[in-house]
Amino acid sequence: MGELTAERMAEIINAGSTKRRSGDGIVPRFAVGDRVRTRNNHPPGHTRLPRYAMAREGQVVMVHGVFVLPDSNAHHRGERPQHCYGVRFTGRELWGASGHERDRVVIDLFEDYLEPA
Repeated sequence: MGELTAERMAEIINAGSTKRRSGDGIVPRFAVGDRVRTRNNHPPGHTRLPRYAMAREGQVVMVHGVFVLPDSNAHHRGERPQHCYGVRFTGRELWGASGHERDRVVIDLFEDYLEPA
């Protein structure tokens, strides 16, 4: 690898990396159109499930594929690859009466965060 210069660091950053995994044998639990509910889980460490979206109901609009679960990977508990989904929520579902009835928010969420609605 050599010396880590500013130029070499720029090369590394520009090359990028992915946390996508092959997904061989990992069957998605949900499909586009499924209604799901996010879990109400408040872990002491890292999570990609926003607190404002906990215990909320939405609809799967995209299945992204299999990726490393950041929650376990950030705490050195393994990659735990699983499907990630684009889930659409209404503004009212997320923010109650103060949410606009036509607002929609899509959040990319891992399978561990979801259960059938």
